Formats: sequence, C-alpha cells, structure tokens
Amino acid sequence: MIMPETQAPWPARDGLRITGVRTIVTAPGGVPLVVVRVDTSEPGLYGLGCATFTQRFHAVVAAIEQHVAPMVIGRHPADIEDIWRMLHFSSYWRGGPVHNNALSGIDQALWDIAGKRFGVPVYELLGGRVRTAAAVYTGARGGEVEESIERAAALAEQGYRYVRLQFGGPGIGTYGGTGTPGGYPGSPHPDGWGVGQYLRDTPRFFERARSVLGEELGLLHDAHNRLTPKEAVVLARSLEPYRLFFLEDPLAPEHFDRLPEVRAAAPMPIASGELVSSVTDAARLITSGGIDYLRLHVSTVGGLTPVRKLAALCELTGVRTAWHGPPDVSPVGAAVNVTLDVTSPAFGIQEAHVYPETVHEVFPGALRTVNGYLTPSDRPGWGIDLDERAALRHPPQTHLHERWAAQVRRPDGGIEAP
Repeated sequence: MIMPETQAPWPARDGLRITGVRTIVTAPGGVPLVVVRVDTSEPGLYGLGCATFTQRFHAVVAAIEQHVAPMVIGRHPADIEDIWRMLHFSSYWRGGPVHNNALSGIDQALWDIAGKRFGVPVYELLGGRVRTAAAVYTGARGGEVEESIERAAALAEQGYRYVRLQFGGPGIGTYGGTGTPGGYPGSPHPDGWGVGQYLRDTPRFFERARSVLGEELGLLHDAHNRLTPKEAVVLARSLEPYRLFFLEDPLAPEHFDRLPEVRAAAPMPIASGELVSSVTDAARLITSGGIDYLRLHVSTVGGLTPVRKLAALCELTGVRTAWHGPPDVSPVGAAVNVTLDVTSPAFGIQEAHVYPETVHEVFPGALRTVNGYLTPSDRPGWGIDLDERAALRHPPQTHLHERWAAQVRRPDGGIEAP
C-alpha cells in the first residue's frame, strides 16, 4: 500500500518505483547479520543494505517492516537524500542504533540500486577513487602473551602491515583475549577484570611484542571503553616507548567530553567513536579536538548518506577515518566501508574481518583481504549479492553478546563496560 503523504512533491523523471522492502537475518559466521533488500518496478533491479545491530536485530527488523518500509513504497529510488531525511525525522526522537540501522539498510540499498541503474560501482557516483585500495588491520588475540604475538607474526607474513594486539589475563581477561578462570582468588568475583592488573600488564605485553615483531609493524590496541580519563592517560603514557599506531576507545561514550585532555596527554593518536549512534554526536566528536581517528559503525549512524558528509568533515578538520569492521558488519556493510575509504582523502586505516567460507557462500562477491589491503569491487553497485536459500541455512541466535557482556565484572562484583 502506498502512503500518499510520503511521496515526493516533485515529478519523477521516469516510472521507476520502489515496490518492496524486506529484511534477511542470517548468521553464516555465527554472528547475526541484518540485510535489507529493496525491490523496484524494474524486473531484476534491487539493492542491498546493511542494517546490522547484532545485539538487537529483532528490534531493527520490526522497525524496518512495521514503520520504515511502508513509507518508501512508491518512491523513486533516486531520491536518496530526501528519503533519508524523511525517515530520519519520521520517528521524531532522532538517532539511536535501532532507528539508524533501519535507516541505513534502506539508504545503502538505494545507493546499490543507483550504481546498478548506471552500471557503475558506487564509488564512481561519489566522484571516483582517490586511492587504489584501503590498507587494513585485523586482530591478533590470544590467552597468553606469546600466543598473541605468534598470531601477529603470522598476520605479518600474510602481508598485514597493521595488527591490533589483544591479550588475555586473569579472570575474564582483557577485551579480545582469553582469560584465566579464577584469576582473582579470594575476591567476591574471582573471574573479574581488574583495571590495576590491566594497567600493569599492557606495557609489559607491548614491550615483549616490539622485541619480537620489530619496529616496522604498526601495532594498535583497544581498551574497549573501560578506563577513566586518568587511567587512560596512565595507559597511554606507559605505552609511549612502543610507538602504537593508535590507542582505540580509551573512554566510554559517557565521558567523550574528556577525550580532548586524554588526547593532549597521549603520545600516540587516539581513535574513538565506535559507540556513537547519531550523526550530530559524531560531528561533535570530530570537531571536539579529542580524536585523531574516527571509528564509526557506519550503519549505526544511518548509512552512506550521512557518513560521507562526516568523512568530508574529517577531511576539513585533519581527522582520519577508521570505520568499524568487525564480524557484525555484513559483507554489504564492509563494501560500503571500502567505498568510503577509496573515495575520501581523510582515509586513515580500515578495520577488516576475515569472513569464513560460509559467509562467502551466502554473500557472493564478498571482499577478501589481499596482502593487507581491501579493494572495492568494480561491479555495479556494491558488487555484493545475497543467496537467500543459503542464508536460511544459518538462522541467528539471540543473546550471544548479552551472555558475554553480563559476565564482565570487576573482582568486587561490580558490572563493567564490556
């Protein structure tokens, strides 16, 4: 059913219209991924967009199917900017990861359609490339220090020039590393995470890593939002001898107003923004003087349309981009990241995930890292498709993240940011 109120007040150039919107939720890599398919009145012309908020995917699906989809049926798919703004304002209370992911799924699918209509990759619609490919980093993680370092060395052998190093530790361990059960005996919560232990262990870990891996490999580390501003400064200064490429997410978003003082005291670049869930908050983060690298989850702020504007703001303010690219970004979302990377002078580095082959079966055309680089597809649109029959073989599970996050506590039993 077409909603007359949501139709554009200007005449369309041709008779092409959006005829259907649906969601596909699949977990071929074990992580729930949400993809939106937008169909048109032209047979065989459709677009795909990433709407993955893996922790609340049921809510995103409901927002798309019950609220967003009816508003775009009958619209011309070329009206991308107007449709984005209409959907953005339609919920009245703007922003938030559920609404923005729903919006992103539509937005990215419309860009995919645009590329397919003209027979070109989306990057050509944005003015073309300014680089051939995007340099990437990926994670080397393990329980023991030597295990993480061995994995980093293996990645370097594969051509990676940048590696994010995470390690284990007592109790639940640091983020990205396997902990040692019962690491805090005698405490109310023996499997906790202790900030003091973390601040002591991390510089020792990087001292060992540099001695083994040498000086050329770019090393990164993710504090995962668990530190106070003063603790973040202590950590950053203790890591100065090991020349990190950047220190990621030292503060929780509730304390982003303190990032400028952390950055001023830190000897290495600061990367943050993964938990930002509105365009305006992202813009303020860029202009605040608190970050060197913007780490956005693109779908959580609404898709390509707003994020290409944020990339332009980064270019004008000297901030670099480092889009979020973990397992809970679908191959469609990964293609969007790389499109932004190769079209923006503000590009810094790209987080990359090596998808298992089951993901490539569900998403034909999914990009692969080669010698530490991701190169965009030269096929029309994103160059990524979705095999819906294969997707059905990998149903999602709920509460995967929640079960882990609920266990992240201090040794005294207090809940901690995961």
